[in-house]
Amino acid sequence: MKVGRSLQEVLMELQRQNQAKKDYIAPAQSMRLEKDGRTFQMGEQAPFATTQLFHRQLASTLAIPAKYYDLMQKEKPELLAENVNVWLDTRQSNYMIRSMDYGAGPVARALLSERYRRIDNMEIASAVLPLFAGNDGYSVESCEVTENRLYLKILNKRLEMEVRKGDIVQAGVIISNSEVGLGAVSVQPLVYRLVCTNGLIIDDFGERRNHVGRQAKMAEDFTLYSDETLKAEDKAFMLKLRDTTMAAIEESRFAQVVDKLKEAAGIPIKGNVQEVVELTGREFGITQDEQNGIFKYLVEGGDLSLYGLTNAVTRASQDVESYDRATTLEGIGWQIMQRRELYV
Repeated sequence: MKVGRSLQEVLMELQRQNQAKKDYIAPAQSMRLEKDGRTFQMGEQAPFATTQLFHRQLASTLAIPAKYYDLMQKEKPELLAENVNVWLDTRQSNYMIRSMDYGAGPVARALLSERYRRIDNMEIASAVLPLFAGNDGYSVESCEVTENRLYLKILNKRLEMEVRKGDIVQAGVIISNSEVGLGAVSVQPLVYRLVCTNGLIIDDFGERRNHVGRQAKMAEDFTLYSDETLKAEDKAFMLKLRDTTMAAIEESRFAQVVDKLKEAAGIPIKGNVQEVVELTGREFGITQDEQNGIFKYLVEGGDLSLYGLTNAVTRASQDVESYDRATTLEGIGWQIMQRRELYV
């Protein structure tokens, strides 16, 4: 499992972000992209710098093909601004703009539907972490807040089973959230393999809550009004989140997962090892550098079973620089086990 920042560092960053972020609801016709193709203007607000994700969402909202958008931004930013502004003028909709001040002024980090339900990272951490505070049986084994997501990976060190003799795995849970529209609040079981500190994320048994709600209200300067009804709904959701988190690491669910791991350990993968890795790369969108790591760990491990391939993928995830990508690979490890027809 890839190691992120310490829990204390992550919580300090979440507190800093809570003070630095601001959300707006604004009509499309009040928005403008400046001629540099990067500066965003909204009504009388100060201009915003922008993130790559903001531009991707703006392109998608206006149905401008991503490659053409990127080409204009790189070579003809004034043409991009003209395209964007013309299409914004045709829209009758309101949109949510999520901004953050990273120290050099406001940055527009997401362009979302006005119905986007704000469930922020600090709320998630504040709801979940007290469940495990002061209990030595649990540990936050890895956590991180990236530009686009929060991750909390928690282990129940008292709940462990053997896949094979001496190959012990522990039960865990991953809670993740995106404040910028890249996915629902997600709670998924996690398996932690002691022999190589691999993490495996179990998609089949997870639960998600989409960021979709009622139409938001705005003030004259486009800032969002507080909504007491939404606060009540959010409180109910956080209570459900706590229940879901504990259910994800219950013994019966963990036993079902371990049974699947045992089954995979008895399924040999057929064919040339290099070809197996290349097939995996094609099917699951794994880069060449990642494939090289998977090949290395598969050969070194000497376990040419479906379980061995899964472990090679999750071990390779630890070498990836991006925490987001490493976590994606931890999920791909489980997906491989569900596609056994590719390998037998």
